Amino acid sequence: MANSKSGRCRATPDCKTQDRKAGPNPPFLSSLKESNRDGQNIEIINKRTFAVDRQTLYGCFADPATLARWWGPHGFTNRITAFDLVPGGHWLITMTASNGTDFHNRWRFEDVVEQRFIRAVHHEPVHVFTLEMTFADDADGARLTWRMRFEKTEENEAIRHLLRAANEQYLDRLGAILK
Repeated sequence: MANSKSGRCRATPDCKTQDRKAGPNPPFLSSLKESNRDGQNIEIINKRTFAVDRQTLYGCFADPATLARWWGPHGFTNRITAFDLVPGGHWLITMTASNGTDFHNRWRFEDVVEQRFIRAVHHEPVHVFTLEMTFADDADGARLTWRMRFEKTEENEAIRHLLRAANEQYLDRLGAILK
């Protein structure tokens, strides 16, 4: 397992997610974008600002024990059996749904810039895609931009709306451990 030099998530009073503004539409819709510039790919972008420093936010991904606590939609638990957060490194995670079904996931890290950027390719079990996470300073703390890129297929088009909602659940769970 990787030993990250970045900070671990820590539960302190200042580790809270930014309050979302109430309004007529769900607040996260304004931060979601989908683009299909070349017509061959689906891109889904979610953004969230957390009231922590960028090092702490990055550490929540870089530390496998912390990552296992928040990764996945609501109701999932995780077991990470390999995590080498370097370009070319592998990440093996088994996500277990609330009904006990295991989903074995295999990832490869393509690019890692500590405390700034991670690009990884999800290979299994289904839906090959690229995930990019950008960690940036923000006036209210640190901002995570979560970008998924899929090949435009009929199957991926059919699950696009599910992925958008699932991504928000990942970020909700991350926010909960930062409180």
